[in-house]
Amino acid sequence: MNLISWNVNGIRAIAQKGFFKLIEQMNPDVLCLQETKAQDDQVQEALAELKGYHIYSNSAEKKGYSGTAILTKKQPINVFFDINQPAHDKEGRVTTAEFDNFYLVTVYVPNSKADLSRLDDRQNWDAHFLNFLKNLESKKPVIVCGDFNVAHRAIDLARPQANYNKSAGFMQEEIDGMDNFMEAGFVDTFRYKYPEKRDAYSWWSYRGGARFKNVGWRIDYFLTSKSILEKVKEARIYQEINGSDHCPVGIEIEN
Repeated sequence: MNLISWNVNGIRAIAQKGFFKLIEQMNPDVLCLQETKAQDDQVQEALAELKGYHIYSNSAEKKGYSGTAILTKKQPINVFFDINQPAHDKEGRVTTAEFDNFYLVTVYVPNSKADLSRLDDRQNWDAHFLNFLKNLESKKPVIVCGDFNVAHRAIDLARPQANYNKSAGFMQEEIDGMDNFMEAGFVDTFRYKYPEKRDAYSWWSYRGGARFKNVGWRIDYFLTSKSILEKVKEARIYQEINGSDHCPVGIEIEN
């Protein structure tokens, strides 16, 4: 199976930027989206010309904000939304599809914000989300993908010294949160395949020509349970694909 995750920064906007040709080019069996920034009916409308996929979306109560979706060729056994935490379940941040051999979860993790005003909330989120994943994993293996809004290691961003403990996305509390996922048995598939690969980023600021200069951050991930790690045949970052401030990331996995 070819699984792809992409923070599209607005599904209605990217639909006007050659999105459907890009999907055809990447040919995912499952495409997970974050930041759809649309209500469920608007997601369906934006994707109306897409054929061959079942579409499941989870929108925020606040219009034009957050939101996730799963587009899959194979109909899942079950699809459900959120993480059973009222404080976190108003923003459409999690969509889960159950397949025969695994759960596939797509997530848009809260950003701590430039002034770090949401850092405490972010730490609370990480703890609850990890509990949610471990509960799923007690039933069958888990693949979780999406925008985790953190660069895990210095190798994962272009300017680590300038940003460490100063910028949202590279605060020690956020790094600790990702450490907790790893310690709980989830594996960063890209680093598993390419432990030393540099300049491999998935997000770039719109300012200062950051993408052209490749001054980026790797904040989009595929994590898997250790029990199915051997089935991961490839991990990719599609840096050549435009349309959003993020690029797609993906894995190929034996089903």
